[in-house]
Amino acid sequence: MQTSNSLNSILSEVSQCRLCAGKLSHEPRPVVRLHPKNRILIVGQAPSSKVHQSGIPWDDQSGDRLRDWLGIDREAFYHSGIFGLLPMGFCYPGKGKTGDLPPRPECKPKWHSLLLPHVPGVELVLLVGQYAQNGYLGESAKASLTDTVRNWRDYSPLYFPLPHPSPRNGIWLARNPWFMDDVVDDLRCRVNILRT
Repeated sequence: MQTSNSLNSILSEVSQCRLCAGKLSHEPRPVVRLHPKNRILIVGQAPSSKVHQSGIPWDDQSGDRLRDWLGIDREAFYHSGIFGLLPMGFCYPGKGKTGDLPPRPECKPKWHSLLLPHVPGVELVLLVGQYAQNGYLGESAKASLTDTVRNWRDYSPLYFPLPHPSPRNGIWLARNPWFMDDVVDDLRCRVNILRT
């Protein structure tokens, strides 16, 4: 109960965070979802514009593809209590020339180390995209996202690197069929074990 109360207190602070105010073209709206009983932590990049509007993490096409990779539906994703959803940047960063801007750098150093001790049962951390991989794997990340994901077993049992499931990554998926054949099969097995 202490952990839950403490986590709720920090999440309340997160919801009021304005670290990046003035650096965004819109009002900050941090989007994080954690519970002390989470067993799988999904560390993504930053909310999309759709997620910024809804306030629901992964409530977009990227989330649909991610859930497909995991082999679960929306109900299990949002309501099973298994999945914690923690982006590198908590607020929508805005639009760049070729897609969304990178996640704001303020969030991880300010909040991740305060939040993570309150989800002590995490057994698997999915690192979705290069920003999450660099932020958590550091120098053990390979030279490219492709190489890091191709060598996903090197980071087991705790970390599991994934490409970003954005619709923009369709070309990457077409060029790397081993991902769906090998990596996604292993991912679904790991998720199923932790859901039982």
